[in-house]
Amino acid sequence: MTEPTDITSIAPRDKAEILAQALPYIRKYHGKTMVIKYGGNAMTDPALQQDFAEDVVLLKLVGINPVVVHGGGPQIETLLKRLGKQGQFIQGMRVTDPETMEVVEWVLAGEVQQDIVGLINQAGGKAVGLTGRDGAMIRARKLRMTDQRDPNLEHDVGQVGDIVSIDPAVVQALQDDQFIPVVSPIGFGEQNESYNINADVVAAKLATVLQAEKLLMLTNIRGVLDKAGQLLTELTPRGIDELVEDGTISGGMIPKIAGALDAAKSGVNAVHIIDGRVPHALLLEVLGNEPFGTMIRSH
Repeated sequence: MTEPTDITSIAPRDKAEILAQALPYIRKYHGKTMVIKYGGNAMTDPALQQDFAEDVVLLKLVGINPVVVHGGGPQIETLLKRLGKQGQFIQGMRVTDPETMEVVEWVLAGEVQQDIVGLINQAGGKAVGLTGRDGAMIRARKLRMTDQRDPNLEHDVGQVGDIVSIDPAVVQALQDDQFIPVVSPIGFGEQNESYNINADVVAAKLATVLQAEKLLMLTNIRGVLDKAGQLLTELTPRGIDELVEDGTISGGMIPKIAGALDAAKSGVNAVHIIDGRVPHALLLEVLGNEPFGTMIRSH
């Protein structure tokens, strides 16, 4: 549990100085869109949840347009266990049979999304929950997953989706009307079937189509670490390939990094993987001048 920071001892003049230091960043990012992937501890620790909601509202109030895309792995796992089902993963992706898909929709589009919307509204914002069905936003098809070691082998992961296209019109309409969109990573197919899509992949693709200034991915680690556990403050495509090759990047980090790299290559100015366990991690990244987490570069 994160302890709230005591700021009562900071002199008023120092507080004013801190605010003044944020001014260049507020000016630089005013009117720009930032897509935030919200996951990990930041989603489950009540103090960090409140910090996150306050950060998102503050960004909106200073003229930046935050769009939140959330996961919900632990919450899905909890409900599946309660139903006596064992979650199964292949190469970092959850195997999703029809019963699991029902649970995914109920947890993501119901419980988790509404919690986040409520937190942001409580902090003074105006959040609106969306899934890929709203405004026909996320069209998807069944994901064809090739085995990492044997390209001739294909894994069937059930109703896991591959994004065909994203129409951001509904998100843009909400942004223009001072709302904060909160997106659940569920898409729909040609027969109106539902698909569970990796939230990192949705955040990266949404950042690309919105031509976002930044894609910020909150995780449970300080960023991408090398074999010795040291933080890598910058990563290039070549560096990423080497880390996947030697197993440093594996499991659930693979889709996260792949999505981040795609967004960087597609024109998103900055992609950052940051530590969601740090109080006010978002503000530290957006309005601070210290390097924070890992930045993914396109070349």
